[in-house]
Amino acid sequence: MGRNSLGAWTSYRLRLQRKRWHLRARRKSRELQVTKDRTDQIKPGDLLVFSTFRNEDIRLPYFFQYYRNLGVDHFIMVDNDSDDGGGEYAAKQPDCSVWKAKGSYRRSRFGVDWLNHLQRKYAHGHWTLVVDPDEFFVYPFCDTRPIRALTDWLDASDIRSFGAMLLDMYPKGRLDAVPYQRGQNPMEIASWFDSGNYTISKNHLFYNLWIQGGPRARMFFKDEPWRAPALNKTPLVKWDKNYAYVSSTHMVLPRGLNLVYDEWGGEKASGVLLHTKFLDTFGAKAAEELDRGQHYAGSHEYKAYAEGIAQHPDLWCKWSEKYINWRQLEILGLMSKGNWA
Repeated sequence: MGRNSLGAWTSYRLRLQRKRWHLRARRKSRELQVTKDRTDQIKPGDLLVFSTFRNEDIRLPYFFQYYRNLGVDHFIMVDNDSDDGGGEYAAKQPDCSVWKAKGSYRRSRFGVDWLNHLQRKYAHGHWTLVVDPDEFFVYPFCDTRPIRALTDWLDASDIRSFGAMLLDMYPKGRLDAVPYQRGQNPMEIASWFDSGNYTISKNHLFYNLWIQGGPRARMFFKDEPWRAPALNKTPLVKWDKNYAYVSSTHMVLPRGLNLVYDEWGGEKASGVLLHTKFLDTFGAKAAEELDRGQHYAGSHEYKAYAEGIAQHPDLWCKWSEKYINWRQLEILGLMSKGNWA
């Protein structure tokens, strides 16, 4: 079989896989019960945020504030059976639609099936940002330009997807030293990051880059760095009902959407997701998720967190760098403005 035949066969298999994800998402949609549906407010051209959460009431006020300030028009949220009031809080937001899911997070492919269904139903033709409540999207010129300036430029450049590296943020000192207050900007506490210590490889099937490293690899997976969480994401996509996420936002089909980097040595515009998982709330959250056992590979990631935090609850090191702004991240090579000026 020639190279062209192999390529055609691979593309055919991935199309079949995408159809299976759509069928699975439709089946898993039975686990969704509407709490508050305001999707009739969505207008053509609106920019949408999709997110799955559980027991994140303490984070949600700033999450909504941050993305509204960027210019997001509507939030579509899946509440995975929270019992801390977060679901009720989200449902009260005038620009938010909420579904409750009592099903297994793990068996929904960690929420991907639920969001694939809702994106297929509501996001067609919209720029769509998929983020967790502890992730904050940073892009070139975000301090002076709304996110619509970015999506308008992407539309004009005929670009359908935009990549962002997940950058783990952490405090200087013990994680539990400074209590996080509801509604507070978490970067006021978790303001440090690893400026290096990253590895990059290419997935030749899905075309996406695979990035690992940072404090989680350094502290929790130092003996098995290949098991460290992936940091590559494609969170911003001009959605089409025929698209589907495969593994969180690490991979999306059609696979051409994963080509958010320049293969020929140039620079393609990209962003960063500031990941503020590591606050004083992290120990209790890790213990809860370990007890639930709803995460990838038997929750080995949360086992590593629980053990690591117990032994050494301080992620800061002498090579840590304090976050200033997006230009700092560009200088460090963690993001790029490409040819967007």
